Amino acid sequence: MVRAALASKRRIGQGPARFATIVPAASVVAASLLCALPIVSTSGWYPDFGFLAFISWRLLRSDPWPAWWAAPLGLINDLFTGLPIGLSVALWSAAMLALDLIDRRTMWRGYWTELVVAAVFLAIDEWLQWRMAKLAGADVPFTAMIPPLVISICVFPLAAWIVSRIDVRRLGR
Repeated sequence: MVRAALASKRRIGQGPARFATIVPAASVVAASLLCALPIVSTSGWYPDFGFLAFISWRLLRSDPWPAWWAAPLGLINDLFTGLPIGLSVALWSAAMLALDLIDRRTMWRGYWTELVVAAVFLAIDEWLQWRMAKLAGADVPFTAMIPPLVISICVFPLAAWIVSRIDVRRLGR
């Protein structure tokens, strides 16, 4: 077989995409914008796509952004999703700090470890949203947060895979 056919299509010196530094944040903002889709339902069954993308990026790679990026991304999520201003800011900042701590404490992480970590953070997110709705005076039963939580946990592997594909394109691999 011809050696050229066996060689990869990559060129020497091919580096990351031009705007590789803003792609993680832009993808999180784009995921937050998914709540603007015209989905009609009597209960909020869909997950917090922005937080899902945020957790996926953070579990995949910790180097694309500093910890303070969680606050502006959380503010954008609050503005687009209609959550009380500051809820996502506080939650995303706390999640970023907690994930930094987890990174320092663990020597390695596998698929199941990341899924459990993501499930814990998604459960905290859904519980805080339910708690804020109760504080605002909404008569929301506790069982109303179970469908979005289960959907979020089930969608996390897909979100992590999409983020990994975006990262491969971003880095030019």
